[in-house]
Amino acid sequence: MAVQSVKRAFLLLRTLSQGPLGVTDLAERVDLPKSTVARLLAALEAENAVEQVEVGGDYRIGAGLTEIAGTGPAGRSLVAAARPHLLELSEAVGEVAGLSIIDDNQVYYLDHTESSSDVQLRDWTGEYAPLHAVPSGMAMLAHLPAATRKAHLAQPLEQCTPWTTVDPQVLAERLQQIRSLGYVWGYEEFAEGISSVAAPVLDPEGHPLAALHVHGPAYRFPDPDEAHDHGLAVVAAAHRLAAQLTP
Repeated sequence: MAVQSVKRAFLLLRTLSQGPLGVTDLAERVDLPKSTVARLLAALEAENAVEQVEVGGDYRIGAGLTEIAGTGPAGRSLVAAARPHLLELSEAVGEVAGLSIIDDNQVYYLDHTESSSDVQLRDWTGEYAPLHAVPSGMAMLAHLPAATRKAHLAQPLEQCTPWTTVDPQVLAERLQQIRSLGYVWGYEEFAEGISSVAAPVLDPEGHPLAALHVHGPAYRFPDPDEAHDHGLAVVAAAHRLAAQLTP
């Protein structure tokens, strides 16, 4: 229960990093009960991690959290650094863009842009997905050490949808293609009705720091004539972010 509370608290903080919100709006944004959000905000406020803009008003990131963050190196906040690139990418491609990292041998979604489309997609921020089942996971997995890749593919792999690839040999060949091409598409492999394209954010030694992705409804995304261009757009955004994060 304590771990779940920590995860939920960080979900609130990531959401508030995008701008002040009231309890009701925040609860809707993170899909948690209003009572739970109010309780977590009270605990965070007691630690000066959040504060109210005015008494009874919206909540925002507090001075205590800003002070802690300020002790880190330049580019300390991956979410903050990536946000402009996600917005630019989302506008260029016309679909939702997101940021993820590897956590506990899974993909962990850190951020997600809003969509202007009438067809709204689920926000995966704060949730996990199997590395082999989503393009962002495969993009990062492709650049892990060979022994790590082999060990990961040797374990039982979850079949998330009928289109999830779980054959280790097929996946190993796919990871090789990713290293050559720079990006990877996934078609309804994690969630039915959703297609996605991703590219890794690499450090100077070629190790994955994170991944950027764009996803949309499979019925319209991607346009086959634009799939390669969309992949290159994600690669370009990932390269720009990597350059920004490099000391």
